[in-house]
Amino acid sequence: MPNVKDFEIRAGSAHQLGANYDGSGVNFAIFSAHADRVELCLFDPSGQTEIARLELPEYTHEVWHGYVPDLQPGALYGYRVYGPYDPENGHRFNPNKLLIDPYARELVGEMDWNDAHFAYEMGNEELDLSFDTRDSAPFTPKCRVIDPEAFKREEGNRPEIAWPHTVLYETHVKGFTQLNPAIPENLRGTFEGMGHQASVDYIKSLGITSVELMPVHWFPHDQHLLDKGLKNFWGYNTLGFFAPATHYYGPNGIQGFRDMVRAYHDAGIEVILDVVYNHTAEGNELGPTLSFKGIDNFSYYRTMPDQHRYYINDTGTGNTVNTSHPRVLQMVMDSLRYWVEVMEVDGFRFDLGTILGREPEGFDPRGGFFDAIMQDPVLSKVKLIGEPWDIGPGGYQVGGFPPGWGEWNDKYRDTVREYWRGDNVSSDFAARLLGSGDLYDTRGRRPWASINFVTAHDGFTLNDLVSYNEKHNEANGEDNNDGHNDNRSYNYGAEGPTDDEGINAVRERQKRNFLTTLFFSHGTPMLLAGDEFARSQMGNNNGYCQDSDISWVHWEGLPPGAEALREYTRRLIQLRAAQPLLRRENWRDGLEIHWFNTDGGPQQPEEWDASATLGVMIRRPDLEQEEGIWHDVVMLCNPLDESVEYQLPFQEDGGWVLELSTAEPELEAPTTVEAAYQVPGRSIVLFRRP
Repeated sequence: MPNVKDFEIRAGSAHQLGANYDGSGVNFAIFSAHADRVELCLFDPSGQTEIARLELPEYTHEVWHGYVPDLQPGALYGYRVYGPYDPENGHRFNPNKLLIDPYARELVGEMDWNDAHFAYEMGNEELDLSFDTRDSAPFTPKCRVIDPEAFKREEGNRPEIAWPHTVLYETHVKGFTQLNPAIPENLRGTFEGMGHQASVDYIKSLGITSVELMPVHWFPHDQHLLDKGLKNFWGYNTLGFFAPATHYYGPNGIQGFRDMVRAYHDAGIEVILDVVYNHTAEGNELGPTLSFKGIDNFSYYRTMPDQHRYYINDTGTGNTVNTSHPRVLQMVMDSLRYWVEVMEVDGFRFDLGTILGREPEGFDPRGGFFDAIMQDPVLSKVKLIGEPWDIGPGGYQVGGFPPGWGEWNDKYRDTVREYWRGDNVSSDFAARLLGSGDLYDTRGRRPWASINFVTAHDGFTLNDLVSYNEKHNEANGEDNNDGHNDNRSYNYGAEGPTDDEGINAVRERQKRNFLTTLFFSHGTPMLLAGDEFARSQMGNNNGYCQDSDISWVHWEGLPPGAEALREYTRRLIQLRAAQPLLRRENWRDGLEIHWFNTDGGPQQPEEWDASATLGVMIRRPDLEQEEGIWHDVVMLCNPLDESVEYQLPFQEDGGWVLELSTAEPELEAPTTVEAAYQVPGRSIVLFRRP
């Protein structure tokens, strides 16, 4: 037992959880409804030597707490929690395991995986029913006390981009910066690199309004991946919901994150965080005891109702966070507010968001989490995006989230892919193109609730979507058995890169078709970083473990046509920003939509299934008569190999000006069309009034 004579501990307060410095000392408070006692362990600056072990003296409202006078910011600590080791009844206390504070603002050190991290004796027949006495402290990261005053500064300028004007850009801190020659080498792969002027200027130049960063909460690299020479690159395995991932620290450490956010705010760009509150890195009943499992397993996780030894696994990752418990819900809410108020982010995308809406009886759009977040004066004002599915019963909830939320719309992704591949899904494609009103025109929700995407981190990049028929995940070490098998992709005659000019021409046109559809669809577009210049993952559609050339964005040695595609993407985003007809704000805005057939007449019910080509006219006669604002547009979509002739409607009103064609991306000048128009195969054309 370490010498405790140099430290005093007083009762302290239960009101604010975590380690909180008040200028004179540190108050420690940790929730555990079923513990018998809790010890605070203090460590020297190296994190290797335990210099004190202090029992928290008070227990108030299921919170253990104590105050250590004169303790300063920078102090390293962890917890040992005593209670029953009784897995059959959901309890897994083991004081031999040093535990990470769920409210730790910063973690020091990496997870040095060791059998001591497991609370049971490895190798026994009953495994987790046994009890292990090895000390895990030498192998576990330590929590660091943060000085809140050091974080205070003048209020910055939050961009507050209106939803209908939002263009999302999904990217990864390291993946985006690691190979960028415009970023100093010592900043690549870091928050400072992501916030470097070169990064900000590039994203700004595209017309992006909101950067969506893949997980930046603290997460360990999984042991099974390290054993194969791989890492958890994506980071969907959170352990610290208040602590930034130290993997992305640069010279300024934790301050680098806040500086990054400010850099984007100064450029008028929002920062959205992809967050993982649905599960933790502790896995199932055979997983390690690192934090929540040893603090109060029965409260923090959902266990099987009749077998509390086992976890409900609606996430597919081994455990499911129990947001039905008020203290667990409080932790999630406190974490979200911390990232908004202290770290200054502008919103969140919730991984497997359906989990958060689960109550004991199933998903409930009026469940505790949704009620708490929508009445919160801070969180109800930021952008909230749900991934509306999980693998549990009733877990697919696209269109089922409450008003105020945006949702990843995988029906949009799948239908758009199918349509341009040549499957005849024209009626469904029409619904997706115009905002998926069948899903979102309810309860006063707006078209922006549909987060439209063709590609995302999970799956093929845009380039690979038109270059591969099959996934190629051999580098992941799972015999190509991981990742999606149904990608709705097509290679047009060759698997992967080819010198065939004909195949490459079709692929380039299809990339433009996908991007044009994305940015001219009603709803909120999300662009995957690098798709604007045809980034490839060489057919790998599951780069979660590829902290390598496979997942990093390559900025040099780009393929032919990459720069032209980037300029084309910029033009699409600019058109969307300039033209209200391309970014509908309200289902009841007086917008007129007319679907027409190749003869220029109204599309008949039987014609939807008979032809894959589509013609639509969108009108807003009531728009203000501002110069350059369109009041009428016509869009023609032809996914077929051969060209199709269309008679344009309302020719007597002065004809139409051809503004854009994916078959001719570099139109020298707008052309007025008076009558029929031959729509090239596999193309979109956009007309406006003269």
